[in-house]
Amino acid sequence: MAILAETTDITIVAREIVAALTSHHQISPISAQPRGLSLTDAYRVTPLLRSAFEARGERILGRKIGFTNRNIWAQYGVYAPIWGYVTDQTTHELAHAPPARVNDFTEPRIEPEIMFSLKSAPSPDMDEAALLDCIEWLSFGYEIVQSAFPGWKFQPSDTVAANALHGALYIGARHAIAPRKSEWLHELASFEAVLACDGQIIDRGGGAAVLDSPLRALQHLVQMLGTDTVNPPLQTGELISTGTLTRAMPVHAGQTWRTTVSGIPLEEISLRFE
Repeated sequence: MAILAETTDITIVAREIVAALTSHHQISPISAQPRGLSLTDAYRVTPLLRSAFEARGERILGRKIGFTNRNIWAQYGVYAPIWGYVTDQTTHELAHAPPARVNDFTEPRIEPEIMFSLKSAPSPDMDEAALLDCIEWLSFGYEIVQSAFPGWKFQPSDTVAANALHGALYIGARHAIAPRKSEWLHELASFEAVLACDGQIIDRGGGAAVLDSPLRALQHLVQMLGTDTVNPPLQTGELISTGTLTRAMPVHAGQTWRTTVSGIPLEEISLRFE
């Protein structure tokens, strides 16, 4: 792909990103190229990525929110949440999924996350209880994130342009919201999670690490989109992954990762890599 010249051409950026994601190769950060890439322009790349995904036959299922865990902001130099698209080709049912292939990603990392499915479209003025009324079910699963940029070195605008570093989603068992709304509201903000690899505990986290609750992460996304003039707001039926409960950990072939939670009635989840 051509290196950006004197001005930032978002069409060239989109093509470069799509090519890198498709062929699993890395590129230099767009922000390091001449004239760089602003965060505003990075979100102008996002609809071009969506169009490219749809043009090759993928169906948009929803969004992933990244960098909602404040504990990892300093590690990556990104100090606010971002978002990208998930499609029917990047989303899998955890219970029936084969082992994840490390070679299908660039520098993959694993993130245990809470995911929501929307039964109605939320609005920016909603509080957490009102947002919960917009959710049909929640799930505990994994996102595999990846870096199109070597060594996970980038600026915030690069992460947005690279579809928020999304690689794949693995959705666990679905749990309806309606029967126990008040319990979910409390538990999502207070539950704890333990991430282990091959039987060894690697990290600990929980709902409070995700902007104080995965519901707060959803609220942040809704408010971001409320002022976005080029990307659509959330719609009924969308799947939303709310960000990692622990640090994002590098994965390697042959590993099996497991995550357990306490303080919320969600099952243990596991994923093997090959």
